[in-house]
Amino acid sequence: MAKKPSLGRQKIKIAKIQTKNHLQVTFSKRRSGLFKKASELCTLCGVEIAIVVFSPAGKVFSFGHPKVESIVDRFLTRNPNLNTTSLHLVEAHRIASIPELNMQLTHVLNELETEKKKSETLGEMRKASQSQFWWEAPIEELSLHELEQLKDSMEELKKTVAAQANKLFTENSNAILLFGTNNNIIRGDVS
Repeated sequence: MAKKPSLGRQKIKIAKIQTKNHLQVTFSKRRSGLFKKASELCTLCGVEIAIVVFSPAGKVFSFGHPKVESIVDRFLTRNPNLNTTSLHLVEAHRIASIPELNMQLTHVLNELETEKKKSETLGEMRKASQSQFWWEAPIEELSLHELEQLKDSMEELKKTVAAQANKLFTENSNAILLFGTNNNIIRGDVS
């Protein structure tokens, strides 16, 4: 039995596409690829390039290095030396700033690595504390036994707080009564 070719990558013949929708989709995909290859060519070879394309809908798209306008002006005036001194200055400035940018990149990458290590350490500490103190874990993650323990602990805490509040209330009441019998001004303010 022969294996059927997939519908993925297939070789297509080079001819104009007749369907308008297919034509627009193909243009959009190929345009980005063309501009990407032109950018790579500029980077790798140091060439100056200008590309101007018109979409099937009539829109203009362009790519240029350093700028489309300067390349087109040079082509139209047929003057190859136009602005070469300024281009050399720009290129020299770009080359001179590369070591500084590399240092900045190294510094930022070091800071990023430090922050990642801090994050990992904090994550480990959080996991350790959750395993050590089960009551700090989210309630949804507690087992039935742990929920019952939590309920008992909360009830005990409620009793302890109520007892402490009553104790403070009675101490304050006794102090007011003591001062109230000895001092008429305080008794007048209290009642």
